[in-house]
Order: sequence, then structure tokens, then C-alpha cells
Amino acid sequence: MSTAASLQRRLGLFQSTVLNMIDMVGIGPFITLPFVMGLVGGMYLYAWIAGAVLSLVDAMIWSELGASYPLAGGSYNFLKEAYGKNKAGRMMSFLYVWQTIIQAPLVAASAAIGFASYFVYLVPLAEWQQKVLSGSVIIFITFLLYRKIDDIGKIGVLLWGGVIALLGWIIFAGISNGNMMQPLQALPGAFSWNLLFSFVFGQACVKTIYSYLGYYNVCHLGGEIKNPAVNIPRSMFISVFGIAILYLLMNISVGSVIPWQDIKAWQVGGKNDYVVSLFIEKLYGHGAAIVATIMILWVALASLFAVMLGYSRVPYAAAIDGAFFKVFSKLHPTKNFPYVSLLVLSVLAFVFSLLFKMADIISGILAMRIMVQFIGQAIGVTLLRKRNGNASLPWKMPLYPLPVILAIIMWLFIFYATGTTIIGSFLIVFGSGLVVYFIKAKIKSEWPFPPLS
Repeated sequence: MSTAASLQRRLGLFQSTVLNMIDMVGIGPFITLPFVMGLVGGMYLYAWIAGAVLSLVDAMIWSELGASYPLAGGSYNFLKEAYGKNKAGRMMSFLYVWQTIIQAPLVAASAAIGFASYFVYLVPLAEWQQKVLSGSVIIFITFLLYRKIDDIGKIGVLLWGGVIALLGWIIFAGISNGNMMQPLQALPGAFSWNLLFSFVFGQACVKTIYSYLGYYNVCHLGGEIKNPAVNIPRSMFISVFGIAILYLLMNISVGSVIPWQDIKAWQVGGKNDYVVSLFIEKLYGHGAAIVATIMILWVALASLFAVMLGYSRVPYAAAIDGAFFKVFSKLHPTKNFPYVSLLVLSVLAFVFSLLFKMADIISGILAMRIMVQFIGQAIGVTLLRKRNGNASLPWKMPLYPLPVILAIIMWLFIFYATGTTIIGSFLIVFGSGLVVYFIKAKIKSEWPFPPLS
């Protein structure tokens, strides 16, 4: 491939962290906050802490892999290297791309649907009108991404500014109300060991972890990161610590003004999903709530922007490697970005935004990722260490292998908590991917089939 048609390392630590953080925040915490309170009541802060712990532990695995293989496509490269380029790695990397074609548009659709659900606070819409709006959001973001990576970095910083401003306002509002310590004082009395290890707490963690997802977005952009051995790990840890603090403060702030009992009652009654708008309205009035809602919509757009940017590099990387359809390897002739990959994911996201509901999408996103991607990488990093040793690793996770063991246990618990229906959907996608892979492998004489003589 010529220099004119290759990805360029133009994103530094600040821009990489910005793209990670806007991917993580998005509409997630504003939509899932009432879901979590509705599920576990007074233990809602424990669910957010659990999500942060799993993200931090898993970020150690991503950091070691991302620093070692800083290429476009992230997990595609990690799985291929860990399980063998000409062995099971061909199957694992193919399965990852296969499920990415489904789950990446699901992530984008969730942001678009969340956008529409908060927009209802501003303008009442019928259900079909909300669907039209969510589809239109996908089209708008695709237009924003149809440009050079230099311009995208600048747009990302602009969107990030809105994210920080909104979270700062929510936290300040709770502090100024004078009751910020009440949710923290209630923590010991709300704790229950039985609830902590229950299926219901697992479902709450599904929602909080969904809101943390994106801390690894920098790995998908590995081929465009400056000094990746340093910037990729730093970007992830800064993102996880920073967002965890903001999420906890946001939940404490909202819980200090609107009791979790009220929010849980709203969830049971199936109303008032736009809790943050009501929180601002209670403190500052309807006019301020309108401004806050507009800012939430801004954040949703920012997250969707980062999601589509990162995942559009995954089919591209696989196609360049000859492991996916060749058409996905095309870069735009003048702007140097994988436009075919972006357009395909955008079309699927548009369709999913019209078909599905938020609750099903959140569980589906995690179920699609856990077994092949998260657990697959946790095992993979161990295989790489056994094969190559750790002396030459650009970045080494601390306390190895403890983070790997903890990550696998916690991901299995979350997978179980997604529920039997969602697990069944995952098995269909996974099984179909296996069938397609083995047919392809048989035709091309790839692993596990012997080469033609």
C-alpha cells in the first residue's frame, strides 16, 4: 500500500484520551442511572464501583496487548497474534470481526436510541418519530466522520468539552444543594452480601459496565497513535480513573437530590427515563433543564462519533490482512480513512436503531463481546507470555497473573447476568460465525484444514 493511502500516527496522548472518554461517557450513564437504581436500590453505588474495578482490571490486559501490537483493528490483531497467525488465531480473529459487524452497530444504535429518549423531554414524540430521529442521528455522525484523522481529532476535543462541562454541572449542582454526603452515609446500611452475589446485582453491573465500555477505544486506533507503547496504556488508565470518579460523583449528586426510592418507583411505573433532566429541573427550573438536556444530546453525539470512528478500523484491518472481504480494505483516495467499513457499519446501525429497544441492546452488546473478545484476550495474553516471554514487552501489567484471573471470573459472572435470551442470541451469532469460518477455511485450505498438495 502506498504512503498516500495509509493510516498516519497523528493522535497524541491528549486526543487519544479525549476520544476514549467521550466513547465511555456517551448517553450510557444518563440512561443506565435509573435502571441501576431500579434494580438494586440503595446499593446502586456499589454497582458503579464494581464496573470501575472490572474496567481497571481489564484495561491492564488491553494495555499490555495494545502497547505490543499498536495497529488498526485492536482485538483483531491481539487475537490473531495470541492464538497463532496460521493456527487458531485465524479463527479467533475472524470470529471477532464477525461479531463486531453485529455488536459495533448495536453500540451505535444504543447511543442513537438514547439520544431520542432524552430528546422527548424537549419535544414529545411518538414511538415511530423517535425511531426516525435515532436513524437520522446515525446519518449525521457518518457525515461528521467522513474526513481526515487530523480534523477528527479536533472535532473530538470540541465534543469532549461538552462532556466535561455537563458532568461538572451535574456534580456542582449536587454539591451546592448541600446534601451531597447523604448517599455516602447510607452506603453501609444499604450493603447486602446476598444481593452482591445475586443475579439482580449482576444485571445492574451489566448496565454500569456498558457505561464504562470504550476505555480501549485507543487500541482500535493503534495505527494512528503517536508513541503507542506509552500513550495507549496511559490513555486507558487516565480514562478509567477519570470517568469512574465522574460517574460516582454524578450518581451521588443525583441521589442527594432525588431519592433512589423515587427513581425506582418511576422505573417500576415505566416513566421518567430522563432522570438527569428532572434533577436539573428540580434545582434550577425548567429552562435550565432544557439546557442540560441539550448538553446530554451533545454528549450522545460525541460518544457515537468516537464509537463509529474506532470500530470502522476493525473490518478494515481484517480485510488488509486478507481475513475479511477485500472491499473493506479500501481507504478514501484523498482523506485516507476506511470509508467502506464506516459506511457498512453505519447502515447496520441505522437499521438496528429502528428495530431494537435500549434494554435488549445493552445486554446484547456485552454478550457479543465477552466470550470471544474479553475472555479470549485474557487467555491470549497468557499464551503470548508463555510463547514469547515478558522481557521485551513495552508495557507489563502489574501483579500478573492476578488481573487475568480476576477479569475472567468477573466477565463470566456478567455473561451469566445478561440472561438466557441474550445468551441464546450470542450463541446464534457465534455459531453462524463458526460455520462461515470453517467453510471459508475449507475453501482456502486454512487452519484447521491441511494445505492442498
